[in-house]
Amino acid sequence: MTEVAIEVKDLSKKYGEGVQALDGISFEVETGTVFGLLGPNGAGKSTTVKILTTLSHPTSGTASIMGYDVLEHAAEVRRTIGVVAQSSTADREATARENLRLQGQLYRMKGRELEKRIDSLLDSFKLSGDGDRIVRGFSGGMERRLTVAMALVHNPRVLFLDEPTTGLDPEVRSEMWEEISALAADEGTTILLTTHYLEEADMLARNLAIVDQGRIVAEGTPDGLKKELKGDAIQVGLGETREQTEIETALREVNGVSEVILNERTLHARAEDGARSVPSILAALDSAGITADTVTVARPSLDDVYLKYAGRTMEQAEKKQTEEVAA
Repeated sequence: MTEVAIEVKDLSKKYGEGVQALDGISFEVETGTVFGLLGPNGAGKSTTVKILTTLSHPTSGTASIMGYDVLEHAAEVRRTIGVVAQSSTADREATARENLRLQGQLYRMKGRELEKRIDSLLDSFKLSGDGDRIVRGFSGGMERRLTVAMALVHNPRVLFLDEPTTGLDPEVRSEMWEEISALAADEGTTILLTTHYLEEADMLARNLAIVDQGRIVAEGTPDGLKKELKGDAIQVGLGETREQTEIETALREVNGVSEVILNERTLHARAEDGARSVPSILAALDSAGITADTVTVARPSLDDVYLKYAGRTMEQAEKKQTEEVAA
């Protein structure tokens, strides 16, 4: 049987009287794999990581890491895991080597064993020539690589990456993806990755859970989730704001069209043969007096999966979260 590295059962977290950050989530992560928690900011991903890394207590439910309960065996959990938080944990006034050495000493590593591990990590994360440089002078990508290396000094069996590539440019993000993949494939490290980047989850995760408003709304492999959506994804940008019922009525007689959802001024639908369905869709909209400005047809994506189960696109969820924070 495949060993389970992370087990979460009915985990809930409530802040105060009205904020339900987690609402009974459950999932398992197989040893040596990358598992993605995909969702917008505010969905509950970071709260989950805080509980799993013993930084917060759940309101109810249980969680374990390599068989250790996160509440009853917190010390064992901390020795078993490595954590890369959203913000850098490196001392920017110290060198890369000094940061790694201090991290190792916290885990009671010392001497030649520690120095050998530091050299290995600097080489693996392409920092060998910068080991004795002050971190303050590092680029964002270099500092992020150092932060990941720091979390790996003590050879943790499970690594938590909380939004590891936020703020990085596309080229650096791609390099980070390669390094994360290698950790699981070559070293057998179990990785739990939280991200709001659809492409990142699609690229890295063997299995993923889509989180929305503290609940898991879909779970499976990226390909498996996309294959559940039969046919092509069609998006029609409308010239003006209309009602969901108007759109449904207009498209009711168009053969082969399903899952019609209106988000603001964008119509989302599915069709077995998207390209052949577009003329009929546009004709039906025109007959109903509904103006179409743009049309796109594509194969199913994780954003389409998110739309199906959450009822909105990831972009819209991010926008709403930003507006709520600003208010």
